[in-house]
Amino acid sequence: REISFTIISMTLSLAAVFIPVMFMGGILGRLLNEFAITVVAAIIVSGFVSLTLTPMMCSRYIKPHTAANTSAFYRVTERGFEAMLHAYDTSLIWCLRHQFFVLMVFFGTIFLTAWLYVIIPKDFLPAEDTGRLNVSTQGAQDASFENMVRHQSEVAKIFAADPNIDGYMSRLGGGGARRGSNAGQFVLKLKPKAQRGGKDIHTVVRELRRKVRRVTGMSVRINNPPAIRIGGRTSKAAYQYTLQGLDLDQIYEVAQRFQTALAQEPGFLDVSSDAEIASPQLIVHIDRNKAAAVGVSVEQIELALASAYGDQEVTTIYTPSEQYKVILEVAPKFREDTTALSQLYVRGAGGNLVQLSAVTTVTRSVGPLSVNHQGQLPAVTVTFNLSSELSLGAAIDRIRQLESQLKKPAAITASFQGTAQAFQKSFQGLGLLLVMAMLVVYLVLGILYESFIHPLTILSGLPSAGVGALLTLMAFGETLNLFSFVGIIMLIGIVKKNAIMMIDFALVNQREDKASPRDAIYRACIVRFRPIMMTTFAAIMGSLPIALGHGAGAESRRPLGIAVVGGLILSQLLTLYLTPVIYIYLDRVQTWLSQRRSKGEANPAPAPAE
Repeated sequence: REISFTIISMTLSLAAVFIPVMFMGGILGRLLNEFAITVVAAIIVSGFVSLTLTPMMCSRYIKPHTAANTSAFYRVTERGFEAMLHAYDTSLIWCLRHQFFVLMVFFGTIFLTAWLYVIIPKDFLPAEDTGRLNVSTQGAQDASFENMVRHQSEVAKIFAADPNIDGYMSRLGGGGARRGSNAGQFVLKLKPKAQRGGKDIHTVVRELRRKVRRVTGMSVRINNPPAIRIGGRTSKAAYQYTLQGLDLDQIYEVAQRFQTALAQEPGFLDVSSDAEIASPQLIVHIDRNKAAAVGVSVEQIELALASAYGDQEVTTIYTPSEQYKVILEVAPKFREDTTALSQLYVRGAGGNLVQLSAVTTVTRSVGPLSVNHQGQLPAVTVTFNLSSELSLGAAIDRIRQLESQLKKPAAITASFQGTAQAFQKSFQGLGLLLVMAMLVVYLVLGILYESFIHPLTILSGLPSAGVGALLTLMAFGETLNLFSFVGIIMLIGIVKKNAIMMIDFALVNQREDKASPRDAIYRACIVRFRPIMMTTFAAIMGSLPIALGHGAGAESRRPLGIAVVGGLILSQLLTLYLTPVIYIYLDRVQTWLSQRRSKGEANPAPAPAE
């Protein structure tokens, strides 16, 4: 009878926290939808069990504590609890005597929460040791396939000799429009962490970067892929920043300046772009008059060049067990010699052979290896990785500063792509999600208590939980990312149970025993001290294994556990003193509003004269 309404309030308000998450759209909605549904279902079922099965089991199994049936461990822990209760009683009386000071501490927690939210490093998804690394290699823009094979083999030898790598896959060329003939790729499979001497994936990446710098003639970029891939575009690094416009030369000029400036910034690694505009080219100019005079068409010239240098598939040889593609091309020594163009012949009028150099002239030039587009507009994408000391949020802020410093022309638009773009959109939605969660909880509590004031008292412990979560994340070097934000949302539901247990008891005490607000909340704090401590310690112990982080993928879950544990510890210390004081102040506000309402009803407006 005493606790049933408290359980209903805690269950419904905790489930209400995740209602906005269930109906959220975008990438956040897709990532958190199943999580929210699972948590809500578990909360509702546990509330039902607490009101039905638990009382029945208590009636069967709980026995009175007497000196005969209590253990030494119980007596020791009970004496410890009595000492804690006495200390809390003494400190609570002091706080109730200095209510204004405690109120200022409450406003201080609100300010500190907002300030910590601004300064804490922000990220989208934490780096995770998946045991896999992606490596992109890039040679010179005039590198031949044979040259790329030689350099790729040098890099492969380094990976094969590394004791932390279990195996690798190597690939050259192809791979989509953004991967040219001078590009390659490795996929590295790492040994389990226990077989690496305890080295984390960041240490392995740093060691490999030092080793591959010895390979000349090839740029090697090592990337730890995120556990959840955002966006379907492939790139040389984890983050992309795209410049678009109509003037291709202007885009190349701005992208080059931006890439150079970004590479000089601390914390930015493997800065590169897909603007490869210095590729050597041979331009064949056809003298149409001479070609027509000897009976050679433009199509014949194009076909001769394509057959000599174009990797044209002409037929397939079938055997009983295999099939082989037949590629038409000149011998490799002629493919590497630009003067070999003069040795090509085409058929002229009457079947005579005409030397290609007789009807064409060849000039040397440079140009783009490929012209990339995005949304039908020419685009250049600058890619980069980040060191473990630089968060994605700080990197985006620095890039925005570089934009203004470089005075980007208005005709060129710039935007983040992939993970960086999802990070920007997600943190805009996360703030709204937090506000909506608190609003839904306030509405549910307002309906349950039939009051606009008491839900504010219950929610007054949230700032202290936010301070504890953010301070703990910063103390352990973690960022505010998607997982730690989920932990903060969970805190909204967990922390308010302390205030609910206090306020339920105080309201009954005021209503039935006619106690003053101060005496009612004081008695509620003392009586409910044990269940408050029990439920808080149970929640902390349940979250501690996640915060300690052990096993595969522990790096991504650790921020969630750290946020919950840190928020619970600090909020437990503060809400035991803040909630009683806030209750007294808001009760005064409610009394003042009731008096004004009663005065208005007692003195109705005079009726107009006839």
